[in-house]
Amino acid sequence: QVQLVESGGGLVQAGGSLRLSCAASGRTFSMDAMGWFRQAPGKEREFVAAISWSAGNTFHTNSVKGRFTISRDNAKNTVFLQMNSLKPEDTAVYYCAAGRYLVSSQRSYDYWGQGTQVTVSS
Repeated sequence: QVQLVESGGGLVQAGGSLRLSCAASGRTFSMDAMGWFRQAPGKEREFVAAISWSAGNTFHTNSVKGRFTISRDNAKNTVFLQMNSLKPEDTAVYYCAAGRYLVSSQRSYDYWGQGTQVTVSS
């Protein structure tokens, strides 16, 4: 089992920044990929970014490229999502997830956190 706990969400004005954290514990050695997903009200959950624990490879969805950056601290088993130049359309519950492969498909991620709310006001 892998446990994931997100933190760092909150209310911010458009153009502002937030940094989300996801602390992983348990059998993390079995999961090489960590992903961030988000779900806005009335919409389906969507992929945001992912990173490999071992190689550090990353990729981001097009709508956040240049604004969001995923990173990791292997010593602390923690993944971060630095979000800059936030827009009202970034408002959503943000989830981190752990999986075996560095992909964007939600079905490939086996463990999920409880989510953290990010609200961007205009």
